[in-house]
Amino acid sequence: MRPINIVVIINSLFFLLIYLFIDPLNINILGAGGILTALIAICSYIIKKAKMGDSYIFLIISLLSSLGIIIIYRLDSGFGIRQIMWYALGVVLFFLGYVIFRYIRNWDEYIFLYVGTSIFLFLLTFFMGTTIKGATNWIRIGGFTFQPAEIIKLIFVFFLAAYIAYPEKLKNIYTFLFLVYVHILFLFLQRDLGMAMLFFGIFISIFYVSNKNLKLLLYNLLPAFGIIVIGYFTMTHVQVRYEAWVNPWRDIAGRGYQITQSLFAIAEGGFFGTGLGLGRPDSIPEVHTDFIFSAVCEEMGIFGGIGVILLYFILIYRGFKISLQIKDMFKKTVALGITLTYSYQTFIIIGGVTKLIPLTGITLPFISYGGSSLVSAFIAFGVLQGISKDVSEGAELIEG
Repeated sequence: MRPINIVVIINSLFFLLIYLFIDPLNINILGAGGILTALIAICSYIIKKAKMGDSYIFLIISLLSSLGIIIIYRLDSGFGIRQIMWYALGVVLFFLGYVIFRYIRNWDEYIFLYVGTSIFLFLLTFFMGTTIKGATNWIRIGGFTFQPAEIIKLIFVFFLAAYIAYPEKLKNIYTFLFLVYVHILFLFLQRDLGMAMLFFGIFISIFYVSNKNLKLLLYNLLPAFGIIVIGYFTMTHVQVRYEAWVNPWRDIAGRGYQITQSLFAIAEGGFFGTGLGLGRPDSIPEVHTDFIFSAVCEEMGIFGGIGVILLYFILIYRGFKISLQIKDMFKKTVALGITLTYSYQTFIIIGGVTKLIPLTGITLPFISYGGSSLVSAFIAFGVLQGISKDVSEGAELIEG
């Protein structure tokens, strides 16, 4: 069976279940599901017929987004409608990102523009930011809020790639390292330790792949420990999350409430889940954002959760494959950086809600509720789709 047919069947079944679950019956749910499924089918057809490169990337991220919309809609129909709108905007920006990336040929020449734009957005957040969950990383304009760091993630990858492709554009490697740590310092000052660690993980991974100086690499690992230690002693919300991770049962009604409810929900679901709409994931605070994976496990079971993780594995595999096959160093690094960004982000949040690692405020890509994270992820994968076009054409294939 063709992958698009599987996506259509899964979407149809899930939206039918949601339609039957919500009382009174609301025909708008079936309409929204039909429009969403038709949009995925049409976009998939366009990608295939226009030979826009990898034909699986869009299907996988759309399937993950659909799953997120279904769970969010089941939790709160208002949030569900908004997430559908964000998805539609994300699809538009996915194709726009593809076209713009393909149209402009000299992305590797704008290293100072990337740094300047990032610092501008950081300063904007610093002076206009709103504090949510202990971190000042949101900007509120009118009735909308957005997180500039979600856009800076992609710009940061472009900055790293521009330097790796042409290191002579900066005075020396220490200038490069200084600019990297300026990014991380701004995130630290915003008290967004989770995003700071994500940026550091992207940097150190790309630095490890591209740099042969092992001693310099080891020196760069030290700041990671410094960030964690200083963050723990200076940020209350970091202390709370760390203590809740070490022993959530000691204060189960307070600091450990979120993580224990998450573990209860996963245990309640068992292997096959309680069934869509039959669990109580709404008892977990922030279930539609940080803890949405727990809701998936409760109502779809451990096997449902494993299915979601496998989808991420396939997506990451496609990203690494594109990165390995492309010759151009800038595009290779951008493909690697985008893949690492979303693989680390997935690990951090799933590890957090299952108590493998301390919880951070990072969202689960494509599934969690939130316009900034969803839209920026679609833009990033639109760029990856554009890079895969070179691979599919065979012009950049590595010989052998």
